[in-house]
Amino acid sequence: MSAITREVYEKNGGILQLIPTFVPRLFSSPGRRLRLAPDDYFALGTARGAIKERWFSSVITANNGPLAAADEGLSYVLYSAKKEDKLPLRDIVDEIGAPLIGSDLKEKYGTWPMYSKFFDYSVPLFHHLHLDFDAAQRIDMLGKPEAYYYPPQYNNCAGSMPVTYFGFDPDCTKDQVRERLIAYTKGDNRITELYRAYRIELGTGWYTPPGVVHAPGSFLTYEPQWNSDVNSVYENIATGEVYNRDFLVENLPANDQDNIDAIMDLMDWDANTDPHYKKHYFRPPITERDEGSFIQKWVVYGNPYIGAKELTVMPGQSITIQDAGAYGCILTQGHGKIGGYNCETAGMLRFGQLSADEFFVGHEAATQGVRITNDSLYEPLVMLKHFGPNHPDMP
Repeated sequence: MSAITREVYEKNGGILQLIPTFVPRLFSSPGRRLRLAPDDYFALGTARGAIKERWFSSVITANNGPLAAADEGLSYVLYSAKKEDKLPLRDIVDEIGAPLIGSDLKEKYGTWPMYSKFFDYSVPLFHHLHLDFDAAQRIDMLGKPEAYYYPPQYNNCAGSMPVTYFGFDPDCTKDQVRERLIAYTKGDNRITELYRAYRIELGTGWYTPPGVVHAPGSFLTYEPQWNSDVNSVYENIATGEVYNRDFLVENLPANDQDNIDAIMDLMDWDANTDPHYKKHYFRPPITERDEGSFIQKWVVYGNPYIGAKELTVMPGQSITIQDAGAYGCILTQGHGKIGGYNCETAGMLRFGQLSADEFFVGHEAATQGVRITNDSLYEPLVMLKHFGPNHPDMP
């Protein structure tokens, strides 16, 4: 382990301060709720598209085309007061290993296996699915289960359509879907006619298995997910924007890209047409602890990959809280202290600016207990905490 890595790990008891990681996307339009300065949404130029996502505790890069920087999407750890003094979280995970992420994750995955993001679009995204692990393995990638939670503190406005689509109507047939995909280049395939949708409820969420076709609505979404960025886009025209056929087949092996059966096989048909989809995949919060001085709720749970909690510490209170594993975290309201760091929710950030709202709490620190203080007179301190698959208490 290098001297700098050891110093940054030991300095604050295994808690790391992370630098904001903003990610542009060429498609769709930004929701402008990322607390990014209004002039900075095109900070990387119009050729890269507007910034629409902020990534947390990421050890992977974004699948963002040839113009993307080699490290786009990676989280960096700050080890001094100067923003130039930074190290990739991925490298620190590799060097420190089990004390930082836990021996079970290190042995099974070799690295921190998940990341999270704020996903911020003003209109519903195109209907797409994420590959499961078998399909992704064929292109040397990983499958992508993901979950959604809608934080009220970051959703001051609802965007144009706060409705999320999941799967197909239970009476839909495979032949109906096949016809729409065959017509992908012939005009608007209007595949949304086959879908079902749910109005978004702030303070709740969903689990989305790989292979389920979905289209996130226009609220900002907190999305814990697996270390992957692979999808297949089933809707060819969304909110007036045309998506060419590459979006449908880019994550298939070359010899399957003209094979409609291979495209159809990316779907988990049973999950897509589950008549009780909401019963099985909707995730209202579950209160884990309510101590008066703080409340902690599970907001992502009920799957074997990812979990998340929302911790609320009341004004003027200090608590010490333990967790069974490492986690990344992002503040959504308030200010105070986490371990030896001052922390504060972002009000408005310039692109490239440091912040004190994002941290990574290592395994040793989490299991020993982290001291969190709310220094506000009136506001709660609210924090979202994202976990890998090794939390034994996840519902």
